[in-house]
Amino acid sequence: MTRRTDWAEHTDPPGGGHWSGGGPEGAGAEADGPWSGDQEGRGGRRRRRGGFGSHQDSGSPSSSRAENGEPPSGDPAERARGICLRLLTGTPRTRKQLADALRKRDIPDDVADEVLSRFEEVGLINDEAFADAWVESRHHGRGLARRALARELRTKGVDATLIDEAVGQLDAEQEEATARELVARKLRSTRGLDRDKRLRRLAGMLARKGYPEGMALRVVREALEQEGEDTEDLGYESL
Repeated sequence: MTRRTDWAEHTDPPGGGHWSGGGPEGAGAEADGPWSGDQEGRGGRRRRRGGFGSHQDSGSPSSSRAENGEPPSGDPAERARGICLRLLTGTPRTRKQLADALRKRDIPDDVADEVLSRFEEVGLINDEAFADAWVESRHHGRGLARRALARELRTKGVDATLIDEAVGQLDAEQEEATARELVARKLRSTRGLDRDKRLRRLAGMLARKGYPEGMALRVVREALEQEGEDTEDLGYESL
């Protein structure tokens, strides 16, 4: 039997919509700093709440949940909604990322599935938009190639079809143009090294960012030739 939950009138996370507060790599909302509960005592001295002699049990599970912005007890669906809204404040998340977070907080799977499906219905979870934004941000910001982008999206639980569509935004020409820009920025720092070491360092940098071996070697060779290096005897084994 399907579990029915009562949804709050407002489903938007605090501070704005699903994409508010930063890019795909941003962190969620953080708890207040250690002095957020301070008060001014007599004589201008700072008095801190919850010190020795306080009746507050900071180690209890309900206290821990409260510090994380979760209701201390009650309906698990309400807890699940609170957890998801808190995690979505500041950065988008995939459905799998949220499901993993709910499982770690002992939310029953059937409750988690219902809450996450509802969040998808209202647009607070959108793995397709997440994948598109991830590719845009990580390619232009970090210079990652399609292979590296696809690997990262898989670790975040994005469906393979959505990954293919997202990385398909980058064609081979755009990918190679980015590789050339990366090599041009790094080239100066390799001057003074011997040719083979420069080749390995530059091609290795491209490889770590997911560029195919053949493209990496060709781009680096052309860059070195423009600086007057002789690359006649260089081959794939030099990588």
